Amino acid sequence: MPVNLPLPVADQLLPVAGVRLGVTEAGIRKANRRDLTLIELAAGSAVAGVFTLNRFCAAPVQVCKTHLASGDIRALVVNTGIANAGTGELGLSNARATCAAVAEQLGVKAEQVLPFSTGVILEHLPMDRLVASLPAAKAALKADGWYDACHGIMTTDTQPKCASRQVKIGGQTYTLTGMSKGAGMIRPNMATMLGYVATDAPLSQALTEALVREAADLSFNSITIDGDTSTNDSFILIATGAAGGAKISDAASAEYKALRDAVVELSVWLAQAIVRDGEGATKFMTIAVGGGKSRDECRQVAYAVAHSPLVKTAFFASDPNLGRILAAIGYAGVNDLDVNTLRVWLGGGGEEVLVAEKGGRAVSYVEDAGARIMKNAEITVRVDLARGDAAAEVYTCDFSYDYVKINADYRS
Repeated sequence: MPVNLPLPVADQLLPVAGVRLGVTEAGIRKANRRDLTLIELAAGSAVAGVFTLNRFCAAPVQVCKTHLASGDIRALVVNTGIANAGTGELGLSNARATCAAVAEQLGVKAEQVLPFSTGVILEHLPMDRLVASLPAAKAALKADGWYDACHGIMTTDTQPKCASRQVKIGGQTYTLTGMSKGAGMIRPNMATMLGYVATDAPLSQALTEALVREAADLSFNSITIDGDTSTNDSFILIATGAAGGAKISDAASAEYKALRDAVVELSVWLAQAIVRDGEGATKFMTIAVGGGKSRDECRQVAYAVAHSPLVKTAFFASDPNLGRILAAIGYAGVNDLDVNTLRVWLGGGGEEVLVAEKGGRAVSYVEDAGARIMKNAEITVRVDLARGDAAAEVYTCDFSYDYVKINADYRS
């Protein structure tokens, strides 16, 4: 079961002016499953994205990058079930053909369409079924289609992930709604995840591009489930400007800072939702590292802890075998780290205890306190490197028996 992740409520998901969404069943991999989502954008929308750094990046990722460079994006199309990754030239041809088919349906150009796929790697898309289903997806387009869409982009997710926010800027209220999917093969840069955030605010193209990178760094690039960097990860920020108001184009303005904070907050929520619904997850863990010389150094230590299978399995068992945390900090690659000055705390359920200091177990630490905290569903590991003022947080989950079962049976 997801860790403290609320189910989205349809009437609490706010339409974003300039965005319509439609979902249908195309039989991409399995019958009777919503697996094809079409998103139509108003003309003039600013669209930007960040994508996986996996060198085996999927065909749709390659096409997305090319189409984004040409600008003026009018539609997105998302299929689940098959990732269209590791599919060579035919995969690229199928991604382009998908864009062309969507363009024909909506009366736009093929290069104005962004394709996204998620699912099994090394398999080709059933183009006949996909293309044949596009008219149904078009017919389903509606402004309040977010609830259906967040269901339609799921793979091994146990529940949809979608939320809305509103922010008042200069007397004008702007809406933000976003959705994400992902539960496994999750590691930053980015993960097997898709994320979409749309706002009706009039954000310039240049600031949309800057903001999507900043928001991704603080959210989707700050999560990990199993350390695997996928082939298809994509995070897209859309600003339709359909709510009106003066164009937000100055990064130093109060208007931009207010919108930036809202976008980042929603992105962090969507990223954390992926971790909370991690395959087989029973614990949500925050690894907070401070006192570093740089943020990169703090992230390096945080990821060493968050990726450790020994740490993650101990948390699943609620076993305060906390020497595993120290070991992970030690091999994180900070070669001049002084372990005699760093300190480590374990927190949860409104309680925090000092675990380690002066190169070993804290004198005040008793294992009963660690065991008590480890039973909580949400736990924080806090590390002070005592080297500087930088800090970073990484969000992760435990490893349970179900993680193995889910991934062993993924293709069945």
